[in-house]
Amino acid sequence: MARPTQAHMSQSWESNRASGFKDMKKRQMEYYMGAKLIEVGVDPKAAIFRWSLEQKNGRETWTYSAYWADSKEELLLKEKEEQS
Repeated sequence: MARPTQAHMSQSWESNRASGFKDMKKRQMEYYMGAKLIEVGVDPKAAIFRWSLEQKNGRETWTYSAYWADSKEELLLKEKEEQS
């Protein structure tokens, strides 16, 4: 079975929450993502990370994604093509 080459973590909260709250939650997600990568045997320094935001019905859902190995190369190629 192939090993995964990406991971995603999401959290939602009300859009009107204070920016300090949102910043704290995002830092927590970054920390936990790094810990999870180490736990599964991936060096966090070898991965690239991206944030995405979805707003719906007064709520924000922030997703933190990590990509390594083949997924990292595919994402970088896709981003490079989009810039051209």
